[in-house]
Amino acid sequence: MTPFKICGVKTPGILAAAVASGAAHIGFNFFPPSPRFVSPADAAPLIAQVPAGVGRVAVLVDPDDELLAAVLAAGVDILQFHNVPADRLAAIAQRHGRPVWLAAGVKTHADIAAAEKAAGPADLLLLDAKAPNDAPLPGGNGLAFDWRLLVERRPQRRFGLAGGLGIGNVADAIRLVAPALVDVASGVEEGAGVKSVEKIMAFASAVRGA
Repeated sequence: MTPFKICGVKTPGILAAAVASGAAHIGFNFFPPSPRFVSPADAAPLIAQVPAGVGRVAVLVDPDDELLAAVLAAGVDILQFHNVPADRLAAIAQRHGRPVWLAAGVKTHADIAAAEKAAGPADLLLLDAKAPNDAPLPGGNGLAFDWRLLVERRPQRRFGLAGGLGIGNVADAIRLVAPALVDVASGVEEGAGVKSVEKIMAFASAVRGA
């Protein structure tokens, strides 16, 4: 089965559902403009409840060193970055000894090539739909890109797929693209930042069905 990540978890009940669904990774969003934002202090007791073997992923947008230190202290073991250059990725990975992921927006073949270059030492390149120019968030906008781009110009490194995935299309995406990971946030929500237990379970079932 393709591993999947439930991203933007904020409450114990949703965390329990994500774990019960078989999620390989749980994402905690530390970007304040996001409706999925959780502070490091509030995330820490949730992170402590994630069982061994399930990845605890911090979602970060160009964080300063103070936020990065607070997030690491909260107990995450994977750092997912948006808008961080390859040299800083390398420095963070070396300094903190944690796996790092880079999330990058895609709209064209050129975006895939640029994302591969930007990912540098990242353990995973997470490809999302490129955010509209006026979007306040770099990802998590519920938008999908044309996945056929990844068939025509497949990345030459380990990559995951995000952006607009949901119960109705994740199986098709997996069959077409065969990513190392699929990542869902808004696709299992009832409203902005409000996760649905039923949708999480249905998403997991769709991934298994692929």
